[in-house]
Amino acid sequence: MELTVYLAGQIHDEWREQLKEQVAAQNLPYRFVGPQTNHEVSDNIGEEILGKQPNSLVKDDKASDINNFRTQVFLQKADIVIALFGEEYRQWNTAMDAATAVQLNKPLIIVRPKSLIHPLKELTNKANVTVETIQQAVQILEYVFN
Repeated sequence: MELTVYLAGQIHDEWREQLKEQVAAQNLPYRFVGPQTNHEVSDNIGEEILGKQPNSLVKDDKASDINNFRTQVFLQKADIVIALFGEEYRQWNTAMDAATAVQLNKPLIIVRPKSLIHPLKELTNKANVTVETIQQAVQILEYVFN
């Protein structure tokens, strides 16, 4: 049996690849999906599909419609959601994806550093598990099949 994991979180570093490599090293049956990680593609998808928009507000709105559609499809199909909150970037999309996972009753693992305990207290209270490292999240994925 293969499970699908939605990887929510910032797109500015290689955390997803690190997690995928650790899971692959354990030969675990997981498939990974997530948000569009190419920032330029994500920002411009509305104009690519719908054509030039009259201003940046409408451009962002149309791109958001399409990105939210994609995210909704993947979150609804996911068996597990991992939401990574880091210290360096704003985390609005991550919070939205994690809250959606809670609303959809998806098993949710939140990865966050100690410095974010207070700002994320309500959300981590709703998650199934909260950890501090990617390695700990991988250990939970291992445990599912052990």
